[in-house]
Amino acid sequence: MNVCSFSELFTSTSWEDTATHQFCQRQSNKGGVACVLSGHPFDTVKVKMQTFPGMYRGFLDCSVRTYRQDGLHGLYQGTMPALVANVAENAVLFACYGFCQHLTRTLYGLESVSDLSDLQNATTGSFASVFSSLVLCPTELVKCQMQALHEMKVTGKTSLHRRVSTWSVMRSVMQTEGPQGFFQGLTSTWLREVPGYFFFFGGYEISRTFFTKTGQAKGELGVVPLVVSGGIGGACFWLAVYPVDSVKSRIQVLSMAGKQAGFLSSFINIIKTEGFLALYCGLTPTVIRAFPSNGALFLAYELTRRALTNQTSSH
Repeated sequence: MNVCSFSELFTSTSWEDTATHQFCQRQSNKGGVACVLSGHPFDTVKVKMQTFPGMYRGFLDCSVRTYRQDGLHGLYQGTMPALVANVAENAVLFACYGFCQHLTRTLYGLESVSDLSDLQNATTGSFASVFSSLVLCPTELVKCQMQALHEMKVTGKTSLHRRVSTWSVMRSVMQTEGPQGFFQGLTSTWLREVPGYFFFFGGYEISRTFFTKTGQAKGELGVVPLVVSGGIGGACFWLAVYPVDSVKSRIQVLSMAGKQAGFLSSFINIIKTEGFLALYCGLTPTVIRAFPSNGALFLAYELTRRALTNQTSSH
């Protein structure tokens, strides 16, 4: 998620070159795949602990028991919708982000998007996430339901078999709730994404500023500083909005047993019945996951930017 690099990728006239466009698209998809494959087991444990905090003693207990029950398949349950969610979210997010950057630049009368301040970039990323949430919510609902299927089965809240396909879960949602069922948790998704991406892009930009030496441009940073900055940005995202994500996970998973209350009612109910700390169950694997997953993503994207720059400069 190289901010300056992505604005170049999505707004540059070099997209007129079909071969370049296809190359960058392939590299972007590789980044998304690397992000999911390296971090999905952590995400699975997160969703299980968020939805059923009393069932596991902690991160290691949940990981070991999941592996013993279903092997690697259990830890990678929901990988397909996660891949779709990642690719779709990044495509919409950064397409909108590039547009919002240029809009912000115009409003402030700046010559280039590189002149935007860290705060302006953070605000721009926050606004772009409003649109990416629309494609993220349905895919995350299917992913979360697949990840916590074992726990729903054990507690008697679903009749679905714990090893089901993505299509089986989608068909179940359509039959019970209709198309609107895929958007349960949309308000929670917005409440997570909008402030979350403010902290993500803010943390990322501030980290890049910290690593940039005097007389050096941010775009000249090496891969390691970008990877570390991405990890810091990811950690800032989750530390800022984790309680909101916990409520979202519960709404989406428990919707398998029937329509759930809205965000505010669910939030208050959790506080009253389980306490505020219940909203932080699964935080450890989430923060740990933020570094390798975002690191893998940034590495793939940085390679894309450099390849694009070299290819356009050679013409």
